[in-house]
Amino acid sequence: MKPPPFEYHAPATVAETLSLLRHFGDDAKVLAGGQSLMPLLNFRLARPAAIVDINGVEELDYLHREDGWLAVGALVRQRTAELSALVTATCPLLAEALPFIGHFQIRNRGTVVGSLAHADPAAELGAVALALGAELRIQSARGTRTVPAEQFFVSYLTTALVPDELLVEARFPAARPRTGYAFAEFARRHGDFALVGVAAIVEQDPAQRCAEARLVFTGVGPVPILCSDEQGVLRGEPLTPQAMNAFAERAAASFEAEPDIHASAEYRRELAAVLAERALQSAAARSQNASQT
Repeated sequence: MKPPPFEYHAPATVAETLSLLRHFGDDAKVLAGGQSLMPLLNFRLARPAAIVDINGVEELDYLHREDGWLAVGALVRQRTAELSALVTATCPLLAEALPFIGHFQIRNRGTVVGSLAHADPAAELGAVALALGAELRIQSARGTRTVPAEQFFVSYLTTALVPDELLVEARFPAARPRTGYAFAEFARRHGDFALVGVAAIVEQDPAQRCAEARLVFTGVGPVPILCSDEQGVLRGEPLTPQAMNAFAERAAASFEAEPDIHASAEYRRELAAVLAERALQSAAARSQNASQT
C-alpha cells in the first residue's frame, strides 16, 4: 500500500523541529529511523498531516559518557550503539539487548531513542531503560523536562510525550561494581517480535550475597513490567539456583500476561519464569566476575 498524503518538513536544528511540532501538534509525526513509522503509514494506520524528518538535525547525533551516564542522542542508530565499544563498556545491558532487535538491516536505520518513543510493548529497549532506571530528556518550545523511565511508558504505543514534544536524549546509568546484567528473549524466528523478553540486574554485596535484584518483562502486557525483590526472596541471600528460581517464579506470577494469536497467557507466564531464571543466572555469574575486577 501507499501512505496517505502529507506535508514533508526537514528541519536542520532542534529549534526548527520544535517550532514545527508546536505548529502541527497532533497532526505531525517525527521521522528518525522510520522502521516503525513507515509501516504504519503504508498501511494507513497513521494519517499525519505532516512528517517532520529530523535526520538533518546533526546536533542530535551523539553518543558519549557524561557524569556517570551514557548519553544517547535521538539520531544514534541502533547498529551504531551495538558496535560501540563505549556502549559495551558503559552499559552492557543495552549492548546485550540491541542484537535482538529485528535484523541488522533494521538496526542500521532504527534509532535507540526512536524505539523508546514508539513504545511497542514487545520492544527490547523499553525493558532495558526501565531495568536500568534510565532518564528520558524531552524538549518542546516551552522548555526541557526529564522523565524517569518508570513514568515514561503509559500504554500500548503511548508515552508521557505530548504532541509538541521531542524526545531528544536517553540517558542510561553506567554499570556499577559487583553488578551483573543480562537480557534474554524468545521469538518464533530470529527478527520476530519476542513472545517474552526479560532484562535482569543482580548486584552482590561484599559478602557475595544478593544486594539487589531487578527483572523487567516485555511482550507480556501494554508496557514493560518491572519486578523488584520487595519481598526479599533473593535480596540478602546467597545467589543459589534455588533462590534465583524462587525469585523468577514469584516475579512471573506477579502480573497478568496478555494472550494473543501467538501465545496464551499461561504460556507467556511460564515462558517468563523460564527466561527470568536464565537471565538471573547469567547476571549473577557476571556480578561475580565484576566483583573480581
